[in-house]
Amino acid sequence: MSAGEEKVSVYVEPQKKRSALRFVLLIGIVSLFADGTYEGARSIAGPYLAVLGASATLVGIIGGFGELLGYGWRLVSGRFSERTGRFWPVTLFGYVIQMSSVPLMALAPNWLVFGLLVVMERLGKATRNPPRDVMLSHAGKQLGGYGWVFGTHEALDQLGALLGPLVLAAVLAAHGSYRIAFATLLVPAVICVSLIFTARILYPKPEDLEPAPPPNVESKGLPRMFWIYLAGAVLVAAGFADFSLIAFHFQKTDGIPTTWIPVFYSIAMAVSGAGSLVFGRLFDRVGLKILIPLTIISAASAPLVFLGGFWFALIGSALWGLGMGVHESIIPAAVVTMVPQQRRPSAYGIFTAGYGIFWFIGSVLLGILYDVWIPAVVILSVALQLIAVPIFMSLNRKAAS
Repeated sequence: MSAGEEKVSVYVEPQKKRSALRFVLLIGIVSLFADGTYEGARSIAGPYLAVLGASATLVGIIGGFGELLGYGWRLVSGRFSERTGRFWPVTLFGYVIQMSSVPLMALAPNWLVFGLLVVMERLGKATRNPPRDVMLSHAGKQLGGYGWVFGTHEALDQLGALLGPLVLAAVLAAHGSYRIAFATLLVPAVICVSLIFTARILYPKPEDLEPAPPPNVESKGLPRMFWIYLAGAVLVAAGFADFSLIAFHFQKTDGIPTTWIPVFYSIAMAVSGAGSLVFGRLFDRVGLKILIPLTIISAASAPLVFLGGFWFALIGSALWGLGMGVHESIIPAAVVTMVPQQRRPSAYGIFTAGYGIFWFIGSVLLGILYDVWIPAVVILSVALQLIAVPIFMSLNRKAAS
């Protein structure tokens, strides 16, 4: 290599690194406003469904079916984007669908229409997430690790999830109207859509941030480690109570004042965001073993939120947020390390589809059990998550060998 070529190489690499960093931060800010919108809505969806006359079983079915479709549809979205290479069009379409559905909740006349809008919001998220995560993964090589990339993105994501519920708590305190609260979310929704279209203009080909795989190399099927990892993750998903059921419990038992429910959710999101940064970096350093203690800790959220008083419920909400942060940051980072670059879209689609199916099954079971005997909810939730721990331990041994 000549001196001139070396200078060009030294110049190009820092330039690519800066470009990758700006891309991650821009998509993170998009997610900040997206989460401020839809997580704000989710923080009061359970209590509002109760106001509209829905039972705990219906809340579980609506939340669970929303997650089922929201994760299951990613199988379609992931495969479509992999086969066509149209990552940006699929991502943009998903954001428009999702950000349109949330403000419309202010106009829902009954629980059925509201539930349909909840499902529509999940469908939009399912459409845009696999191609967006693939585009984000291209920045990992330039920025020192996939855990850092997804952890940083999740931290900004969860900052929005923190602020959105707090804004709605203030609106509810001032006006006492759920409809006004949902209508307020039109503002961050418009900002989110504007920013994602800006990102498309500035970064038309995020794949250029990562070296292309060698030509004429066929990507093999998904490895065995991927399927083992999926088995553990779906058990955690099945046992992880949706916050809509938790908020429903707070509303029904009068243990938590209504205006405090979105505050509890905001605290959960704050813990989730901070944990994403810390545990994303730890994942880059120590690998999958970090999942073992974090799964045990997050399993403790169920007895605290469903059986405890105000302060125990607050701690439980924080631990619930920790679990969400772990699975929103480490899970996508781990998938990238297990599969060939060409198969990432399908891998994300398959993984999240399985995750969503079991989330749905678990949500329905937990909702039904809630109407029968609340301690049964705690028992099932904790048991399913703890069963996943030996699977993660086995996976960690295989990765180390």
